[in-house]
Amino acid sequence: MENIVLENEVVLLRPVQLSDLEAITSAANDARIWEHMSVTLLHSAAVGSYIKKAIDEREKGSSYMFAVIDKRTNELVGCTSFLDISLDHKRLEIGSTWYHPNVWRSAINTNCKFLLLRYCFEQLQLNRVQIKTGHENVRSQKAIERIGAVKEGVLRNHMIRKEGIIRHTVMYSVVPDDWEHLKARFVDELL
Repeated sequence: MENIVLENEVVLLRPVQLSDLEAITSAANDARIWEHMSVTLLHSAAVGSYIKKAIDEREKGSSYMFAVIDKRTNELVGCTSFLDISLDHKRLEIGSTWYHPNVWRSAINTNCKFLLLRYCFEQLQLNRVQIKTGHENVRSQKAIERIGAVKEGVLRNHMIRKEGIIRHTVMYSVVPDDWEHLKARFVDELL
């Protein structure tokens, strides 16, 4: 999993790099983004640490963060990641996804998820891709359900949020049996 670049006519996903500091700082500078996230990237120092951690984890093979580029504007509009990578068990998680509010409810997220899922099932030949979100993050739950991931349940008292509040985690997955149907649905309805 080195130098993965995924793209279509809507988005370009490429590895996050140190030179993205200014673009991520600009895209991340809206407090609404961070309400349900485990990090807050409202200052360049936090963004610098975020990028360095992402590069370190990519080198270790534990996660792989992508910069999300809106191809209409050629601007970085967010990030998304492969997490909890276990190629031995043929599974990973798509998560830690955030976008600038200007692209919320646009084609950006749908196209990102399509490219990521297609890579997972058609290139990596995975058995499972999971996506999870907080129980209070209804906007994210609706977005995950809209792409067709299967809700598996809720992990109660799963995490402690950055404010110290207990979070229940809503778990979703896509498995190979789902992919052909979802792929057709993406192409016909969502993209």
